[in-house]
Amino acid sequence: MDRNSEEKTAQVIAVCVSPHKGERKKPTESVTLRENHGIVGDAHAGDWHRQVSLLAMESIEKMKKLGLDVDTGDFAENITTSGIHLFSLPLGTRLHLGETLVEVTQIGKECHNRCAIYHQAGDCVMPKEGIFAKVLKGGPIKAGDSISFA
Repeated sequence: MDRNSEEKTAQVIAVCVSPHKGERKKPTESVTLRENHGIVGDAHAGDWHRQVSLLAMESIEKMKKLGLDVDTGDFAENITTSGIHLFSLPLGTRLHLGETLVEVTQIGKECHNRCAIYHQAGDCVMPKEGIFAKVLKGGPIKAGDSISFA
């Protein structure tokens, strides 16, 4: 899928938060992104390069096919997307999520401790297919918002 066709179909599927690190995030109706901070009320927000995490629903579906009962937020992602190949985006890519603007700062991550998902399935998609971004322009985000390249 090329960039133009992704832009026409890419959208936010869910927005999720958790008050503590190291736990699954819970889907919520909407979140507010704060510039140079992340999601207001989320444990991972702060002055660093991984303010917001994104994972594609297509990646979650891979884990479901392995027999796992997982859904949005279960991989501790803040924003679940659809219609965009997240982990192939170059660092520095800027995305509009609704009216907000984020910049991709990291693709994947190293998991120092194997999570519950890894122990259940023998694998986890977040370290390979999740991405991280910093917030350049804040505002509200909710499920159904469009995603486009800036």
